[in-house]
Amino acid sequence: MPKKKQEYNNDSIRLLKDEERVREKPAVIFGSDGIDGCEHAIFEIVSNSVDEAREGFGDKIIVTRYEDYSVEVQDFGRGLPVDYNNKEKRFNWELLFCELYAGSKYDNNAGSNYEFSLGTNGLGLCATQYASEYMEAEIHADGFCYKLNFKKGKPHGKMIKEPYTKRDTGTRIKWRPDLEVFTEINVSDEYFKDMLMHQSVVNAGVRFIYKNQVGKSFETTEYYYENGILDYIKEKTGEDTLTSVLSWKQDTECRDRDDLDLYRLKTNIVLTFSNKVQLKEYYHNSSFLENGGSPDKAVRNAFVYQIDAYLKEKGKYQKNEKVTFQDIEDCLVLIISSFSTVTSYENQTKKAINNKGIQDAMTAFIKNQLMIYFIENPAEAEKIGNQVLINMRSRVKAEKTRLGIKHDLIQSVNNLTNRIEKFTDCRSKDPSVRELFIVEGDSAKGSCVLARDSDFQAVMPIRGKILNCLKVDYDRIFKSDIITDLVKVIGCGVEVKVKPKSGKDLVTFNIDNLRWSKIIICTDADVDGYHIRTLVLTMLYRLMPTLIAEGKVFIAESPLYEITCGDEVWFAYSESEKAEAISKIGDKKYTIQRSKGLGENDPDMMSLTTMNPATRRLIKVNPSLAEETAAKFDLLLGDNLQGRKDYISENGHRYIDITDLS
Repeated sequence: MPKKKQEYNNDSIRLLKDEERVREKPAVIFGSDGIDGCEHAIFEIVSNSVDEAREGFGDKIIVTRYEDYSVEVQDFGRGLPVDYNNKEKRFNWELLFCELYAGSKYDNNAGSNYEFSLGTNGLGLCATQYASEYMEAEIHADGFCYKLNFKKGKPHGKMIKEPYTKRDTGTRIKWRPDLEVFTEINVSDEYFKDMLMHQSVVNAGVRFIYKNQVGKSFETTEYYYENGILDYIKEKTGEDTLTSVLSWKQDTECRDRDDLDLYRLKTNIVLTFSNKVQLKEYYHNSSFLENGGSPDKAVRNAFVYQIDAYLKEKGKYQKNEKVTFQDIEDCLVLIISSFSTVTSYENQTKKAINNKGIQDAMTAFIKNQLMIYFIENPAEAEKIGNQVLINMRSRVKAEKTRLGIKHDLIQSVNNLTNRIEKFTDCRSKDPSVRELFIVEGDSAKGSCVLARDSDFQAVMPIRGKILNCLKVDYDRIFKSDIITDLVKVIGCGVEVKVKPKSGKDLVTFNIDNLRWSKIIICTDADVDGYHIRTLVLTMLYRLMPTLIAEGKVFIAESPLYEITCGDEVWFAYSESEKAEAISKIGDKKYTIQRSKGLGENDPDMMSLTTMNPATRRLIKVNPSLAEETAAKFDLLLGDNLQGRKDYISENGHRYIDITDLS
């Protein structure tokens, strides 16, 4: 039974407190309540150890993955300060493990304990503790060993503080992510290896040890790059480079806005060019920026600007050529590791930064370094320029090939219409001017083809009366060759709510694929002609109602009478027009002839009365009358037999042709 909906009132507002803030809404902190969020919680604890190592406290970090999905991170830094805080009048372990936004990294720009740090928000450790089934911490600092335990986000027992005589210091934290918080906690072996490898790349001289204790045989993997990203890029490229490996370093100050404080930025860039290896990685304060942000924008701007300027200066461009970053990226191997005392991460997951000051400073620095490099190394500059041009021309050629294939495919679809029996297309391929005349039979088609403007007018004959689409199901409709041929000629597909067994090659409706500016129904001005016209309108209404709503459907009005007086001819489309023409003739002799069928008309008359946009008469099928039209279709052509009988008995006299009565 569903729960009864509670009344919304003043007592409906609830404040999440303490661990509830994370346990009930983990995605707010970790970006997800799934495995991604669980992985980020691990990264938060590792990042605290990385911050210590970067400040010069400890050169080794050990991460262990256990069989029960628990994780342990151990560092050899100074040890978390967990004792009493005289300033806050509370124990630091309470602040660090049980209070969001408590930490020591808020004043990096003012010379705090950490100049450059991954952690900036004071959220990671506390949030991970809140999201854990259990957490235990052991800290060696100031000659003491501190032990803490937590369960389900709450302290479990008091802090144990014992004298510690050994010389080592550091922090060991072990926890098990809680399945009540995360939907999955089995973090893969690959995640640990990838994350620790990236950390070792940008933390030169720090040894990362990964112990995987899941499975029968335990595995230990070490990651260590003595020279950081320089060793890493050489490992990735080997001998497969076009140029030498470059290393650029910048230490500057920048600001995100003119009225904001300056902050320190250190940038380490290692790059080379290769036609076999492509690599582009960004790190900030050692966090791997999977989504880039400011450094990526700087790289794109600077490389395109400077390489484009070089190619122009050397006259290497051919007509209308211009490189894009894609052309450069195809041969670029680049790693940027930057650090700043003020960092604006995209969010807590730290996958991108958006500091305007960092972007501007990096852009200017890279432009300048590239300019100097090209001047001092003309041979390597030419290699780079030539390879970028090869990439650009290959891209342009591939794009032209792709567009050519696309054009051929479109043409092959269009050519389907050429294979439709008795359809006669026009020369223009511009849908904004093309007109399709749906005519009654082969003889009418012959007259229309001779009378049309073949530049933009096409003719599709209807062979006999088509199905009444209001009376039959879709499968039967799409077994009709007349209907399926007409749908293919129109080109925009059909609007059906169920997928029929027949007509599978008829695509879903898309008005952008409509091949005509006007669809004109052109039938004889007699009972059979009206019937065919109504059946075609019914088909369009059921299969493509949007064409009516968009005003794309028209009826070609045929004259009822041809009145001849000497060399002059009048065409009358109604009884009143016939009377008006006769009154103009006056006492002169004239003849009146009931208009012939379309197939009997000569081309000049067809052009004048039906085809020529300057002299023809078209009736737009008014979209505002769609519902009324639908109701009339249902009444006259649907299954309501009694309703139809009643309508005919009441209105039939209006449709009797009195000229045929003797």
